[in-house]
Amino acid sequence: MRVYVPATLAMLQQLVADQLLHARSGTAFAVTPRLREAYSEGDDDELADVALREAALASLRLLGDQDPEELPPRRAVLVAEVHDATARPDLDDAVVRLAGPVAMTDVIAAYVDNADAEDAVRAAIDAVDAADLGDEDADFIVGDAQDHDLAWYAPQELPFLLELL
Repeated sequence: MRVYVPATLAMLQQLVADQLLHARSGTAFAVTPRLREAYSEGDDDELADVALREAALASLRLLGDQDPEELPPRRAVLVAEVHDATARPDLDDAVVRLAGPVAMTDVIAAYVDNADAEDAVRAAIDAVDAADLGDEDADFIVGDAQDHDLAWYAPQELPFLLELL
């Protein structure tokens, strides 16, 4: 199953160092049967984009735990092929639970914010919880960050990307 794992730059550093990524609480996103049911139209690519966007939103929550002085505030999502993932429709249509860590050899790609997204991401980190609770202004701030497209990187490019930060 192809999964979209929310991450941070620190988590990507750990992946490069250890060749393994432990998803927070084993949570990832995927094109699940329930996600397919939720969209009356849309091909596999469009549904994969929904899962990617959900993972990018989850990355904002992870960034809230990161030391803002340590690394730039950028959303990151890993795309990987895994064998053991269980749908969690009780949490959301696209949520899956991974049975274990993701190996670097299973990573297909990484999506990471560019530097121009940092201000919007920084603001969204502070607003994401309020947006979840229905605050319309906070939702607008999170939407500004979500409007930034994530850049695609091949797995072998990750060490170079992280070195340039």
